[in-house]
Amino acid sequence: MPTLTLHVNGTRRILDVSSDTPLLWVLRDHLALTGAKFGCGVGLCGSCTVHIGNEAVRSCTTPVRDVGDREVTTIEGLGAGGPLPLQRAWEAERVSQCGYCQPGQIMNAAALLLENPHPSEAEIDAAMSDNLCPCGTYLRIRRAIRRAAEEG
Repeated sequence: MPTLTLHVNGTRRILDVSSDTPLLWVLRDHLALTGAKFGCGVGLCGSCTVHIGNEAVRSCTTPVRDVGDREVTTIEGLGAGGPLPLQRAWEAERVSQCGYCQPGQIMNAAALLLENPHPSEAEIDAAMSDNLCPCGTYLRIRRAIRRAAEEG
C-alpha cells in the first residue's frame, strides 16, 4: 500500500492506506475521529460531511487520493480555539435531538457561513437542503444558522 500524507485538523498524518479508501473510513478507522458519521454511504444524507479546504464534502464518497495537500477539518477540529458562534447558536437553539446527523449539519452550515456570512432564509434552505435530519429539526437548524450569522 502506498504511504499517503493528510493534513487533518492542523496535524500532518502519514498513513498506509489504499488511495481509493473513502476519506470517512480513514478518519474513523485509522485516525479515530468518529465525529463524521456513516449514514447512507452514497453521499446523499450528509452525516459524513467534513471540510476539505473550506468546502463541505461528503467523506463517504471522497477517495482519500482526492484530498491532496488540502486541509481536512472534521467536527472535532472545528472551533478548536473555542466554540464558534455557530456552535454556540446550535446549543442555544437546542438543535440536537438524537444528534446523529448534527456533525454533518454543523459542518455544512459552517461552510455556508464561510462562503456567505449573512445568508438569507432561502440561501440557508438551499445550502442545507441535502443534509437530512431524521428527527426533523430543520427549523431549529435554520434558527441556529440565522443566530450565528447575526452574532458572526
